Amino acid sequence: MKIVILDHPRENPGEIDWSEFDKYGEVTRYARTMPEQVVERIGDAEVVFLNKTVVTREDLEKCPNVKFISVIATGYNTVDFKAAAEMGIPVANVPSYGTEGIGQHAVALLLEITNHVAHHDAEVRKGRKNGPGDWCFWDYPSIELENKVMGIIGLGRIGQITSRVAQAFGMKVLAYDQYQNPNLVNDNCHYADLDTVLSNADVIALHCPLFAETENMINKDTIAKMKDGVIIINNSRGALVVEEDLAEALKSGKVYAAGLDAVRDEPIAMDNPLLSCPNVFFTPHISWSALEGRQRLVSYSLDNLKAYLAGNPTNVVNM
Repeated sequence: MKIVILDHPRENPGEIDWSEFDKYGEVTRYARTMPEQVVERIGDAEVVFLNKTVVTREDLEKCPNVKFISVIATGYNTVDFKAAAEMGIPVANVPSYGTEGIGQHAVALLLEITNHVAHHDAEVRKGRKNGPGDWCFWDYPSIELENKVMGIIGLGRIGQITSRVAQAFGMKVLAYDQYQNPNLVNDNCHYADLDTVLSNADVIALHCPLFAETENMINKDTIAKMKDGVIIINNSRGALVVEEDLAEALKSGKVYAAGLDAVRDEPIAMDNPLLSCPNVFFTPHISWSALEGRQRLVSYSLDNLKAYLAGNPTNVVNM
């Protein structure tokens, strides 16, 4: 059996062992695959693993030997999974590998906004003093999170991590999710409709997947419903946000700050309007990258392969 991994080292720059896959077939690995290379590289492979490589209906039609696709990630919008379903090809993902790390990173972005640790660290290293005898200085006073409202859009596995930490800080959580879990409701955590979350939150964290109904959900109209001085955290998908609208809101002060681990086009273009805005904190889409999470990612991807070979594919998203 032929197995192809279309973009391999983004999940493994060298410290994780993928050799277990070789026990199950003839494995070909690629560092990355451009759109025009997809058909040639899949060839007559039966099993395809991918992360960010886009596989279209046309690609699948030209690769009739494909019987199983496994996305080395939770998001699976890179694959035309509806077309795959029509062709009888199950598409699997890894639904929960970096939950803890991604939730942790959302909080890290928030704390950088509220405490400006990196900025003040840099100033201390310069030997800065505001005046003789001064024992402290600050350019940005810290913001307390106690009694603030955390609005979470998407209270799934990752959103629940953020919710738990927010409550530990003494925040009240308002969550919007189409699928409500009554076990998560307590004195400090409640579900609400989207407008209520937007209008009451001091901090808004995006933890929802990217689908047609969520694309561009943060735009000039939804921002207008938010509190003045709101903080927005997005370490989900860049296309949830209309970047031009967020940039305008940051420059006007409507949005106090944004912490972004994802942008619409990655790597970020140097003409992205957000780069010229005040109080924006970027990381290069690394929320998922903790070693422990990547080890789980590879292990669970192998489990997907084993389940397919046993005739009982798991984590299938399109059937």
